[in-house]
Amino acid sequence: MIERHADEHRLPELRFVPVESLVPHEQHDPARLEPLARRIREEGRLRNPPVVAPLPGGGAQRYVVLDGANRAHAAQAAGLPHMVVQVVPYADPPVRLSTWCHALGDTSRDHFEHALHAVPGLECRRDVMLHASALLARRETLAYVAFADGTADTLHGGGDLRERNALLNALVDTYRGSKRFFRVTSESLEVARERHPEIEALVVFPHFEPAEVMEIAAGGERLPAGITRHVIRWRALRVDVPLDRLADTVTSLSAKNRWLEEWLLEKLGARRVRFYEEPTVLFDE
Repeated sequence: MIERHADEHRLPELRFVPVESLVPHEQHDPARLEPLARRIREEGRLRNPPVVAPLPGGGAQRYVVLDGANRAHAAQAAGLPHMVVQVVPYADPPVRLSTWCHALGDTSRDHFEHALHAVPGLECRRDVMLHASALLARRETLAYVAFADGTADTLHGGGDLRERNALLNALVDTYRGSKRFFRVTSESLEVARERHPEIEALVVFPHFEPAEVMEIAAGGERLPAGITRHVIRWRALRVDVPLDRLADTVTSLSAKNRWLEEWLLEKLGARRVRFYEEPTVLFDE
């Protein structure tokens, strides 16, 4: 195995795993799936491996996909036997879990509320923004929708985690695929509008705990796409694993991992591995 030092600059843990061992925690995005699969085929390599965390439990090892659901789904759809992944412990600081908000344009409050009222089991109440935010912080509401007049719609329903997750999926389904929306980190509509002036509403979701994400994945459920935001320390990018290595059905898993270890050591020895301490913006993704 690659020697791992106690210092900060150590190689991420990369390995080949069976594609069937990958367990998604969120829905894949059909709009992004085909362009991504086409790009992987055209480039002939996997640039950025999905990030996964070991799923506790007996039997064969399984991994929850924290980031890269579309890449993992594309590999499964292509019939690849193995996938290269970055394995991380699901804990802070290696992984920091936060939540995206969805900023919606091309919608009116009446139209949006009409769609929400049509969701079985979902109750929509108008409220002041401060109270809506407090309810969400105490997990006394599923989510809330902020509007430009400074008020919000709080959304209620569901009992256990599975029922609440089903309603969150139904909520996102009211606009996913039919309306353009942006993922933003701010829970302020005014701040989000500084970057996207056209937005009319901001959907603010609860902050999940890693144990909840694990439970949802282990139970075969999926959160809506684009809600959980996993910030990975020492994220492995531009690994560029040849696609034929993933598609190879003859070479064993252990042999593939021996090749990967040697390949990474060669990259390290040739000084083709760079560590970034600071946040980095890439313009060629």
